[in-house]
Amino acid sequence: MSSYFTELAQQYIDGEWRPGTGSWDIIDFNPYDGEKLASITIATVDEVDQAYRAAARAQKEWAATNAYARRTVFERALRLVEEREPEITDVIIAELGGTRLKAAFELHLAKEFLRESIHLALRPEGKILPSPVDGKENRLYRVPVGVVGVISPFNFPFLLSLKSVAPALALGNGVVLKPHQDTPVTGGSLIAKIFEDAGLPAGLLNVVITDIAEIGDAFIEHPVPEVISFTGSDQVGRHVATVCASHFKRSVLELGGNSAVVVLDDADLDYAVDAAVFSRYVHQGQVCMAANRILVDRSVAEEFTAKFVVKVGSLKVGDPRDPETVIGPVINSTQAYALSGVVQQAIAEGATALLRGATTDNLVEPSVLTDLPADSALLRQEVFGPVAFVVPFDGEEEAVRIVNDTPYGLSGAVHTADVERGVAFARRIDTGMFHVNDGTVHDEPLVPFGGEKHSGIGRLNGETTLDAFTTLKWISVQHGRSGFPF
Repeated sequence: MSSYFTELAQQYIDGEWRPGTGSWDIIDFNPYDGEKLASITIATVDEVDQAYRAAARAQKEWAATNAYARRTVFERALRLVEEREPEITDVIIAELGGTRLKAAFELHLAKEFLRESIHLALRPEGKILPSPVDGKENRLYRVPVGVVGVISPFNFPFLLSLKSVAPALALGNGVVLKPHQDTPVTGGSLIAKIFEDAGLPAGLLNVVITDIAEIGDAFIEHPVPEVISFTGSDQVGRHVATVCASHFKRSVLELGGNSAVVVLDDADLDYAVDAAVFSRYVHQGQVCMAANRILVDRSVAEEFTAKFVVKVGSLKVGDPRDPETVIGPVINSTQAYALSGVVQQAIAEGATALLRGATTDNLVEPSVLTDLPADSALLRQEVFGPVAFVVPFDGEEEAVRIVNDTPYGLSGAVHTADVERGVAFARRIDTGMFHVNDGTVHDEPLVPFGGEKHSGIGRLNGETTLDAFTTLKWISVQHGRSGFPF
């Protein structure tokens, strides 16, 4: 394992693996046992520039390459991911603290998105539009934007890097990827290695492993990229959007959430418990779509809550390498400390701890809290970890009000015996996505993914990916002669 991390602990610029030239190193740690996985000298502003210039040079020829020829690169990349699945699983477990269950979930989705990228290469279509001017033909071309900058997060770094990198490349763009400093291999150099081995032309995909303490806003201010695709917190997303706007760049922002699972009075409670536990505790709750809040109709709250607490209490916490482990470590000590603070704050505000998990290093055991005051800020913010708030409500009107009472609007779910009642409920919620009789954590290659309010701008997946990573160009042809007023 250590040799694998050593091999990929480098920058990947213009088809070359090389160390950065910054003055300090990012140390890549295993969040479970603290093992040092790699030391990576960071990239400088100059190396960010080199990466973008390489992508711009390579992109012109790539965009002119037959789409069927481009497609073969993604077919090979998919085969490589399938062949290397055991290795990639080990990397996810070691670098993220992801459990085997989580690694399998992430890899399944990553392969689905790679499959979609194979088809995406052939998706762009032009149009001929009518004109009120005699003899004029209006041609509408869909063309690559040029170069896309991608900034990926630490929670699902392999999937969420690929979700932007693969479509952007398939559509004829060049890409520079900056992975999160806690997951530089899984979210960065591992992806570069796969595409290099799949035969992607040198320079098209570049990976810079660095930190804003070194480069500031250089990654998003650089004149080459036309689009910045960012996945992360809404605080950082606000800054990214502001800088992009000031430089006339497009931004695609997939940000945080404060989703709710809503259990109506006619729900299948055992099934709703299963959905709610998965929605809150998958990957230790470090998921933007995770259900921070579990809303339950008061008529069934006692029964549901008792079953929910029992199931949460049965989740095995520990070594993510153990196939039985459901809750592994959170990504770092800062997150672990913050989560302990959330539980302490909730109890100080009057909440009741139905289950209060201990914190040992980066292992944060699950907590379940209820009776939190309705005006608590904790009910309106994103909690990125295994802490659930159970909130009883009286009737659907109150449930709708509570679900919408947050600055976020990403995902959610409602459970009911009446599907159309669930759909009617879902339509009243201010989110980009909502699920009836299911969990809150879903992502599919063809369905637009994204949020409202502070949860993001724009969508990815399916047809919306074309909007994200291509632009429209109008070329008119005058077959006759125009008349001019002077």
